[in-house]
Amino acid sequence: MNIKLAILIVTLLAFGCKKKDELSYKPLSFKSEKCADCPKVVVDIFEFNEGNELATVVNSALKKEVINQLIYDDEIKVSSIEEAISSFKNGYLELKKMYPDETLGWEADIKGSVLYENVDVLSIKLETYIFTGGAHGYSVTRLLNFDKKKNIALENWELFNDPEGFKHFAELKFKIQEDIPQNGTINSTGLMFENDEFYLPNNIGFTKNGLQLIYNQYEVASYADGPMSITLPYAEIRNYLAVEIK
Repeated sequence: MNIKLAILIVTLLAFGCKKKDELSYKPLSFKSEKCADCPKVVVDIFEFNEGNELATVVNSALKKEVINQLIYDDEIKVSSIEEAISSFKNGYLELKKMYPDETLGWEADIKGSVLYENVDVLSIKLETYIFTGGAHGYSVTRLLNFDKKKNIALENWELFNDPEGFKHFAELKFKIQEDIPQNGTINSTGLMFENDEFYLPNNIGFTKNGLQLIYNQYEVASYADGPMSITLPYAEIRNYLAVEIK
């Protein structure tokens, strides 16, 4: 019994040490009203409930990203997710009024998750699927990074102490992954980087396995090719990072 009790205590202590660096949060869900002629909108994210400056910064950034995905008219000021859902619905109804005989079937599905967290940084993934007619919808992934000690959102350039060196290293690894000759241009196998020059994606985030780079659909390839991503192990890129990953 003593051995079992000791194992239990060690396990609980280890779990507690892991959790003390993590922010606590609660689920936050929004759904459009159910009606015969309404677009379907489902938003499943979360709200950090620490009641401190960091929680306020993270919650505000997450809400802003959801609103940006749903807002239909950029000229309309929207301050809440509920208002953004209404804007999405109004856009649908306007189009439905113009084309009453068309089956439009608009929908939006947004899900948020914590991608990575340690004592220094927090990375959040926001996955969005939106269909507003046409042959297919589109999917977008947004990665948001936060400095937990400074209580600020991090821009991509702030993640690196040597941005150019990291870009060069990422290009080398990306070419290996995608079977692109190292002495060939980045578009030599059919990709669509602007000006035929490699650049980092808009979405970069921390994961337990390394730094993840995500190119969304249409960003550097056709819709049929889908999104493209690469994860670079921390052991290989630690010297390029301005953020410490232990």
